Amino acid sequence: MSSAIPDQVPPTCSDAAVEAVGRRLPTDREATLRRVDELRRRRPRLSDDRITLAHGAGGKASAALIDAVFLDAFGQPDPAELLDAAVIDLPGGRLAFSTDSFVVSPLRFPGGSLGDLAVNGTVNDLAVSGARPRWLSAAFILEEGLPIDELRGLVDDMRRAAQTAGVAIVTGDTKVVPKGAADACFITTSGLGLVPGERRLGAARVAVGDKLVCSGPIAGHGIAVMIARHRLALDAAIASDTAPLNGLVEALYEAVEPGQVRWLRDATRGGLGTVANELAQASGLGLWLADDDIPVDETVRAACDMLGIDPLHVANEGCFVAALAADGADAGVVALRRAGAAEATVIGQVVADPPGLVVVENALGGSRLVDRLVGDALPRIC
Repeated sequence: MSSAIPDQVPPTCSDAAVEAVGRRLPTDREATLRRVDELRRRRPRLSDDRITLAHGAGGKASAALIDAVFLDAFGQPDPAELLDAAVIDLPGGRLAFSTDSFVVSPLRFPGGSLGDLAVNGTVNDLAVSGARPRWLSAAFILEEGLPIDELRGLVDDMRRAAQTAGVAIVTGDTKVVPKGAADACFITTSGLGLVPGERRLGAARVAVGDKLVCSGPIAGHGIAVMIARHRLALDAAIASDTAPLNGLVEALYEAVEPGQVRWLRDATRGGLGTVANELAQASGLGLWLADDDIPVDETVRAACDMLGIDPLHVANEGCFVAALAADGADAGVVALRRAGAAEATVIGQVVADPPGLVVVENALGGSRLVDRLVGDALPRIC
């Protein structure tokens, strides 16, 4: 692949192609869409009486657990505002606050470790809220018997990741539990960042005609963890994409007007398919994605095909999706490429119809609806 940065981004997501999506959906389209809309408007129902791994996968089971247990206890915010970081208005400005726990298994995988993931994950949650990440805390749950050298290596990974992201780890905590009460090491990081006053993000700001931009190839992280965990005999150099996104977000904001950045989200658990559905449902608008424009490394795609997994539902830890005003999308993509995201590209656009749904069209003109999964074929990827 050439390293040259193009001055213009090739056109994609033509209006004619978007309009054609509706004509290729089933003949009972209206009844189907009404039924889907009715089901999605219902409050998620928690039918389980015990926690399962599906409840931690970021899909429908996770949504049901959050709604039925945590929101009932802590309040009922606007569903469109259930993001990975809270933006708080203070007398002196705006503050973003996020917290996340990391339980990935194994502790090390191609391209990363639990340590750098714990830093990058919280940095990224702050960055896609529009904040400039500044400070982190780190809390460790250690299992009796964990080798000190292994812990020292994870902490060193955290130090390097924090330096790369330009944040400081300023406080923390350590607890040790008996052997068998945990799985080696769990890390919880919380973060604070400052949000410039002109930055306002949210699904309510997204409009028909906005372009969807993906900052880089998807599905690498989940497949890298799966290969390492199950020791799959794949002759493939697949590495996690774990990386801080705050530099790319700043490059994007420098290239376009603040109001042209409508919505940002890092596509972690549940992958691109899940965050796209979250945007569609929160905004009440439809998303049209061009399958051939979604960046997926060919080796990763081959691994997904062999394992029977859709790349759209595989976790990422170093790419984000942005909804940008149409007149700012090309400049945004060029800026991301110049900042190091060589495969950043427009992957689709926001449409009025079908409302609340995500449609993916392939190169042959066929289209399919993409929904959130109930659980995830690969739990504990972050």
